[in-house]
Amino acid sequence: MTAALQCAGVAGGHGDVIAFRDVDLDLASGEVLALLGPNGAGKTTFLLTLAGLLKSADGTVTVDGQSLPSGNPAAANRAGIVLVPDNRCLFTTMTVEDNLRVACRRGGSTPRDALETFPALERRWHVKAGALSGGEQQMLAIARALVQRPKVLLIDELSMGLAPMIVESLFEVIGNIGQLKECAVVLVEQYVRLALEAADTALVLNHGRVVARSAAAELLAHPEVLEQAYFGSSDPGLEATVEPDEPASSTSSGEPTTVAE
Repeated sequence: MTAALQCAGVAGGHGDVIAFRDVDLDLASGEVLALLGPNGAGKTTFLLTLAGLLKSADGTVTVDGQSLPSGNPAAANRAGIVLVPDNRCLFTTMTVEDNLRVACRRGGSTPRDALETFPALERRWHVKAGALSGGEQQMLAIARALVQRPKVLLIDELSMGLAPMIVESLFEVIGNIGQLKECAVVLVEQYVRLALEAADTALVLNHGRVVARSAAAELLAHPEVLEQAYFGSSDPGLEATVEPDEPASSTSSGEPTTVAE
């Protein structure tokens, strides 16, 4: 079965500055990946590279077996990659309906299809996006991505600027989007626990390199591995993995309290 998203040895950054390197991924349709790591680890730069907004320095990206050209956002979008950026990039002077309408593809979804995922938007249908609350704007940003029928959905910092109660309600939706919309999801997030609860698999970047990868539930159950990935050795030759039956360390319990959440 062809993976929805495959990355092999992908590296990238800004100009001559490399922000991440040697990233390998293999995501199936319906699978949600939590991409974690401290600030400056290269997470957002990686998403921008997948979306074609930045050129890769090395490696290959394929969607449904189709190799994508580097630094070509139109080609990435045509292949099915859709990014929800951390600033949402809504048309603030346009209504909810019109924000959705401009994203719909010919012969594809309609604006009202977004209400299947976010029914709360209906009562704000004719309100300009700039007048929405932060939570409503994030719903609209995700809904606008979904009406494009993505094969790969990239979500950067879902929780940015939102109250914890709103964040939790949005994560409940994210946990089901992959299966319901038949797309792979890559989620960059600093609310570590919520991200892991919503995800199937997890990968931690630090100093631009993959330092841990695991089933999300296993990483959630072994906080010492997560803590080591965030605060431990930056040796690029070390990558932590979690085996399903590996016992947890007796010296660590709960979620690392200093990880942003």
